[in-house]
Amino acid sequence: MEEITEIVMSAPTVEEAIELGLKELDADRDEAEVEILGKGKTGFLGIGSEPARVRVKRVSAGRNDAGVPTITEGGDTTAAGVATAAVGRILETAGVNVSRTLRSANDSESGGPVIDLSGEDSGLLIGRRGQTLQALQFLVNLIVRRQFEGVRVVLDVENYRQRRESQLKDMATKVADRVTQTKRSITLEPMPPADRRIIHTSLTDHPGVVTESTGEGDGRKVTILPKRD
Repeated sequence: MEEITEIVMSAPTVEEAIELGLKELDADRDEAEVEILGKGKTGFLGIGSEPARVRVKRVSAGRNDAGVPTITEGGDTTAAGVATAAVGRILETAGVNVSRTLRSANDSESGGPVIDLSGEDSGLLIGRRGQTLQALQFLVNLIVRRQFEGVRVVLDVENYRQRRESQLKDMATKVADRVTQTKRSITLEPMPPADRRIIHTSLTDHPGVVTESTGEGDGRKVTILPKRD
């Protein structure tokens, strides 16, 4: 008989649904990953009530060759499996209801797994100028690199990174054109490293301007300067 590793359960509350799922999988709380599909509704006098629904998935725990504890999804000990499981655990702890999709197990551009996040709470994961998403990605990379040195995990929320990159490139072009016309430098607002890198790269071949980063820490900015004749 094939072992069940994933199950969807319904109950009056999320916690009751989780407990039922754990019982069906014969798993402890730290051996399972939980995705909240619906928090349910109590209704009025039982009218309009809806049960809570959760997906409970068994995960495997072990140790790598260096003796570092590992958490994997469905027994997947690859970087993608460890990253996906790590994201699930963090979001579950934070009480954020989103789903995860592995876009690529080893993206040629980023050099590691790319994981897409989507769902009703996905907007909470972006934050101002993507800072919350960057912090989450940083934490996941810390976990993954304990087992896979040099791997870079990229997290994306409903194609936010692509939209952000397009916005930054458009802004960079407009500011560069203005600098070229006025012959005066313009300093942009502080940005995270990934955003500054997009500005620098997009203007590398611009005929009228050069770019440089100034400042320290979170206050680091990009300045666009006119090229000297």
